[in-house]
Amino acid sequence: MGYRLSKIYTRTGDAGETGLADGRRVAKDHPRVEAMGELDTLNSHLGLLLAELAEHESTWPGLGELIEVLGPCQHRLFDLGGELAMPEYQALQPQEIERLEAAIDRWNDEVGPLENFIMPGGSRLIAQAHVCRSLARSAERRCQHLNAQEPIRATSLAYVNRLSDLLFVAARLIAKRQGVDEVLWQAAAKEQQS
Repeated sequence: MGYRLSKIYTRTGDAGETGLADGRRVAKDHPRVEAMGELDTLNSHLGLLLAELAEHESTWPGLGELIEVLGPCQHRLFDLGGELAMPEYQALQPQEIERLEAAIDRWNDEVGPLENFIMPGGSRLIAQAHVCRSLARSAERRCQHLNAQEPIRATSLAYVNRLSDLLFVAARLIAKRQGVDEVLWQAAAKEQQS
């Protein structure tokens, strides 16, 4: 593969528009650009989670499996961004959704049923997995908003939805493999009536 970027700044976006790969120019707050931006933010935070998992893998060897499953997700998110930038381009395959579902089922069996609402926290790794989960939900909302105006592939929408589910279960699995108690939601105390 040759050089993709010969110049980092082009000055073509200074007036609030950006170019899509199909040649169209759209506002930088166009729903397509917003969706691409949310996917990029998710991908960046997923990269942080993967880096921290790798940093702690020697302490908790069970974290390596999470790296193996989540690592390819960065590339698929990049593929999805490509699909949004080039509407005729189709990179995501239904097998990717099946891969996520298999991991969700496997990990969910290990962590067991959810009996309480849980909070992001307990360890930095758990909290970062929840940041990724919430960003996946945000990216999904942006993709659905775009889909209402300019339909996008069902496979793409399903992938982001399933990825947020995977990240939720990943947070729970990290807690289990680190031996850290999940932070359970505590309802606000009710005032005593006299």
